[in-house]
Amino acid sequence: MAKRFTTSSRNLIVLILGTLIAIGPFSIDMYLPGFGNVADDFGVDISKVGLTLTSYLIGIALGQLAYGPLMDRFGRRRPLIGGLILYTVTALLCAFSWNLNILIGARFFMALGGCAGMVASKAIVRDLFEKKQVADVLSTLMLIMGVAPIIAPTVGGLVIGAFDWQAVFYILAVFSVLMLLLITYVLPESAAPNKTTSLRPTKIITEYISILKNREFFIFAMTRGFTMACLLSYVSSAPFIFIEFFGLSEQQFGWVFGSNALGLILGSQFNRLALKRFSLLQITVATCLALSVLTTGGIAISFLALQFWVVYPFLFLMLFLVGFQNPNVTALSLDPFTKQAGSASALVGSIGMLFGSMASILVAQLVTENVAPLLYILFASALCSLFLVLFYLNKRKSLKVQTSKV
Repeated sequence: MAKRFTTSSRNLIVLILGTLIAIGPFSIDMYLPGFGNVADDFGVDISKVGLTLTSYLIGIALGQLAYGPLMDRFGRRRPLIGGLILYTVTALLCAFSWNLNILIGARFFMALGGCAGMVASKAIVRDLFEKKQVADVLSTLMLIMGVAPIIAPTVGGLVIGAFDWQAVFYILAVFSVLMLLLITYVLPESAAPNKTTSLRPTKIITEYISILKNREFFIFAMTRGFTMACLLSYVSSAPFIFIEFFGLSEQQFGWVFGSNALGLILGSQFNRLALKRFSLLQITVATCLALSVLTTGGIAISFLALQFWVVYPFLFLMLFLVGFQNPNVTALSLDPFTKQAGSASALVGSIGMLFGSMASILVAQLVTENVAPLLYILFASALCSLFLVLFYLNKRKSLKVQTSKV
């Protein structure tokens, strides 16, 4: 149920939630400039270091499925605190890793801890705000989260240059401890524990299946999945594109990666303005169309002009549209649920990361000599999103026709 807040308390809650949700991009982007250092320290190819990113994404996808029922059963705060403790411990383990396999495993468990914040933040927004406010608040969270990819690679590059890649994980551990203090003493509990929520695996699976059977959830969660595929295929391929293919330095990579992330922020903030005049669904349809047109242009780029000053603005525009799409399809997918908001939030996040993981694996296999395969992945993802939304509109129209006849 939506609650009333003073402006200052609302802003503080949104800031805390935005910082929680930013743990993900910070954990991904801050050590990207150090891929070469990690490869050198462990004596492996830089492509193999990419497996630390893949294991992190898989951990997020699986972890969210566990946090959903836990947050419905025990409330939001207790599982969130437990997750951040796990994140802190495994961040330190990453810093002390003595070979690549240990780092890959530690990153997986680090993701299991960190994704608690991703699940909790969306569920708490759904608990505390009304439908249209949910998209507005999520856009604000996107603004806060969007700052992370701008700051993280640059800060990571400076830290790695001054110390080493291990220092990144020390900083992330300290960041997690600060979040623990804020959650413990500032963030209110937004949902009463629901003792009827079962933690038996069969019951959990049954509940997730029941959520997936909701057509509105399924369509918009899948749409969000393809949107995340666009975002994470770009993130996982960015070091190759800008450092290996276009020959930028690590410092230049930090600035370019960060400036592209500005597109994500601008999209999320323009979305807030658009919501004052248009519905969630109208904006979602328009964004799907725009992404399809843009990525079709990306196919043309792959044949004509694979140059930095062509690819760079193309990716900026893609992220701009993702900034529109992500909060809106998230809000649309969560709208049908109240009591199951925690599980629904977990499932929508897990689907997004699962799609993102598959996209990053494709990128690791295909984007090794040329940028073109990334453009094909972006085009396919955008087209699938458009198909899903058009399918929803068609079913909705058919239902209205049948209702009017009755």
